[in-house]
Amino acid sequence: MGELVDRGHHLLAQAGLPTPLNDARLLLADALGCDLHQLDQALLLDRTAEELLTSRQAEDSQSAALDRYQSYLQRRAGREPLQYILGHACFRYLDLRLGPGVFIPRSETETVVQTGINALTGVDHPLAVDLCSGSGAIGLSLATEVPGARVRAVEVDKEAYRWGALNAAAQEAAIREAGSDYHLLLADATDSATLSDLDAHVDLVISNPPYVPMDAIPSQPEVRDWDPDLALYGGSPDGCLVPCRILDRAMVLLAPGGLLVMEHDASQGAAMVAAAQERGYLDAHTHRDLAGRDRYLTARRPG
Repeated sequence: MGELVDRGHHLLAQAGLPTPLNDARLLLADALGCDLHQLDQALLLDRTAEELLTSRQAEDSQSAALDRYQSYLQRRAGREPLQYILGHACFRYLDLRLGPGVFIPRSETETVVQTGINALTGVDHPLAVDLCSGSGAIGLSLATEVPGARVRAVEVDKEAYRWGALNAAAQEAAIREAGSDYHLLLADATDSATLSDLDAHVDLVISNPPYVPMDAIPSQPEVRDWDPDLALYGGSPDGCLVPCRILDRAMVLLAPGGLLVMEHDASQGAAMVAAAQERGYLDAHTHRDLAGRDRYLTARRPG
């Protein structure tokens, strides 16, 4: 087992990955059908892959598992995102299914979600809208963590919508247990006709829209080559076009006193505050992520 981890570590390090040992361990555990705790235990006891498979009464043969591991390593060395290879990723309390065609949720967005949850705390059967929902990370977190929440999510891209629908189906039991409901719509989040029946009734609009400036192509291959362009780029040189359209739509959706929480690029804090103020929002502020960078806007519709 140690040799297998070392082989993967060496290959991924040569490919220039920032966390080659961690990635090799995760890929080997998945190939063998075990978790990291079981893998670490096997490494500690100097057990073979065949022994680990036998102990778990796996249907796979050792050769099939090792072939799968080698395939995983080659894909990761080619800079395919780890989450796509594994087929899932954790976000807050969710285990989300992911693959090519959907944006991979980032840890910094968990802070955005927490701000939305805090805003809904104490509100009776709150109504929230997740615009540009992608995998469903934001809206499903609200639906499972806020008791009695009514959540409407909107995604325009058909492939991302497919992943979002899969995750919504996987969370049905947790949503019911929370006493919430969640509905996903395939539509343009910036279109005035989208969710027009909810205009002026929404307690919270929350969004992680595409916001990367068009001339700021990410250097990281996993982002540049794999994240969908539609989920990345904000439609203008400064990346603010789509976020500003979200500001426009949210102003109409929100009830008087309702709150907008929207993620943005680290370079856009001042611009987003100014854009919100120009549109009549009150209490517009940008907030920093755990790395100290401007990360998301909060603004309130006048009451």
